[in-house]
Amino acid sequence: MEKPNSVIVYGYVLSSMKAAYITPILKKADMDSADAKSYRPISNLSVISKLLEQLIAKQLVNYLKDNSLLPDFQSAYRPHHSTETAVLKVLADILLALDSGNLVILTLLDHSAAFDSVDHNTLIALDRLRKSYGLRDVCFDWFKSYLSGRTQ
Repeated sequence: MEKPNSVIVYGYVLSSMKAAYITPILKKADMDSADAKSYRPISNLSVISKLLEQLIAKQLVNYLKDNSLLPDFQSAYRPHHSTETAVLKVLADILLALDSGNLVILTLLDHSAAFDSVDHNTLIALDRLRKSYGLRDVCFDWFKSYLSGRTQ
């Protein structure tokens, strides 16, 4: 029998750990429950898969922080950074520009359905992991295995 950490040591993820269970959830309570477009699919992985994800995510974020690879103003996956800190940064930049006598224009976009139109091949940009972040060998193989061959 394989040791529990073999999925990390050998750079592969078992197919059973990539199988998601899909549950349709109404987007809003007042939507027509008979219309399939009123539902959003919620994808759930097994508890073991989620634990593995969290372990790898923690290691990846530590690697990115230790090697100064996270953008200064990225809020996700960072302690003491949030949507609130991002909004405060934008507000501070606006106020600084106004105080300097500059004209300020702020454009806000609603991305509520953004992932419905994203090219998912772009999201799985494995080359970026290798080229921009230096992930190689077993680590790169793990991500490639994790992102490919998923079922639901």
